[in-house]
This record gives sequence, structure tokens and C-alpha cells, in this order.
Amino acid sequence: MNNAVQEEFWSTSAGRSWIALQSEMDFILRPVLDLVLQKACLSDGDRVLDVGCGTGASILEALKKVGNNGHVTGIDISQIMLDYAKTRLKKSSNFLLLKEDAQLYDFKYERVDALISRFGVMFFENTTAAFSNLSRALVPEALLTFAAWGPASQNPFFIQPASIANHVLGSMPKVDRNLPGPFAFESPERTIPLLEAAGLQDITVESIPLLLYAPESALKTAELMCNIGPASSALIYFKPIYSDRVRLISALAEWLQSCETSKGIELSAQINLYQAKKAY
Repeated sequence: MNNAVQEEFWSTSAGRSWIALQSEMDFILRPVLDLVLQKACLSDGDRVLDVGCGTGASILEALKKVGNNGHVTGIDISQIMLDYAKTRLKKSSNFLLLKEDAQLYDFKYERVDALISRFGVMFFENTTAAFSNLSRALVPEALLTFAAWGPASQNPFFIQPASIANHVLGSMPKVDRNLPGPFAFESPERTIPLLEAAGLQDITVESIPLLLYAPESALKTAELMCNIGPASSALIYFKPIYSDRVRLISALAEWLQSCETSKGIELSAQINLYQAKKAY
């Protein structure tokens, strides 16, 4: 049981793309991070574990909540993303970055008051084993709060680029969305029993609609989608000629222009906000 495939993915092309577009992605996903932190109710002095911390946006915001008396540990399997996070956190001292697989890392002490994650827990090969292991780091009744994508059909940020790429480039192989990936937690009916089997209690899930905004023009956002997400995956799979990539960017930009509002490019999203407690 390990996340070797995910480690390879996030340590190479996907990780490099995320780092290159870090500020844009942080802006787009800021409402999701705000939701996680609001629901987590972190307090001054709390010790926090941030799972799948990536380039450090969630650590930076959590540190503001826990203050100088608190501490945030970020764990991720991508060394290049953690290296980037370290540069963003150079003015802070009360944090720790772990380049580890959260499914396997030996959490020796119960010392964490809260676990948070913005889209960092849907990639485990074995969800139950991962959360059972993570629980070892938590004090009794510690609160876990994590966001995952809701149903794909309710998340045009993902599904529409995939549909457009399908039209322009061709059909991608069908993927089982229950496998590790963005939509592995889209079904609470499937996910909650996995968390219960890990020994968690008081498990709840809220399906919360959010609006995500792109910080750039339709064309720039289309180019971003060709570097991160399903449109990017289609380009990697088909390896199209340059003119087909241009056609894909143009088609994505045309759709994004239809999403423009007075506040900018607006994309609706449906987020599953899970919370649970470690058993006493």
C-alpha cells in the first residue's frame, strides 16, 4: 500500500505546473480554503496537521489562525511542492514540512488538535488505512475538516474542460471515479463507511455550493486549463499537433467568455465538506 503513482505525478509535470501557476490556483481555490478554515474553527495555540499541503497556501492561512503559540505541520508526497512551500514560509517559524506518504508515515505521538485539508485526501490508495494512520497523530476528539469535490456534473471547472477537450481532441479512456483522484469523495454514501472503518466518529458531510473566480482573462484561463486539469491530461494523452492545441485553447476561451460577469469569470462549484472526530 503506497502512493507511488501519485507521488510520481505530483513530483513531476503536475507539481511543476502547479508551482508555475501557484498564485492563479490559490486565487481560484481561495473560497474552498476559506470554507475549510471557517468550519475547522482553529484557535490560538492549536496544533494543526495539514494533509496534502502542496505549495503551502493552507499552512500560511492556518498559521494566522493559531498564532505564535500554535503550530502547523504540513505533509505532502511532492518534494518540489514542499520546497516551494518552504520559500513562502520563510518568515514563519512555527511550522514543519514533512515529505511523507500520510498512509504510511509513523505518527508516534498524539499531539495534533485539528486536521485540515483542501483537496488533499482524495488521492489515497486506501482511504481507510490512510485515515486510520492519520488518527494516530490526533488527540482524542480532535476535529478533522476537509474539502473534496462534489459530483463532477456539478463542477464545470472540471467537467466542461474535459467535455471540450473530448470534442476537440477525441475521447479519453473512461476512468473509474472511485479510484484515487479529484472525485474519489464525490459520493458521501461511499466515503462515510470508509471513514467509519478508520475508527472516526460523528462524521458529517455538507454539500456546499461555491462560486470560483478566475484572476485572468478568458484566454489566459484557457491556457491555465491546458496546464492543469482534464484538458491538460487530454493534451498529454493525445500529444496533438500545435494547431490542435490552439483549437482547444480557443474553444475553452469561448466557453469561459460565456462565464464572464461583472466580477470576472465565474464558475460554479459544489464542494463536499467532510468533518469527523477521532474517537475518545
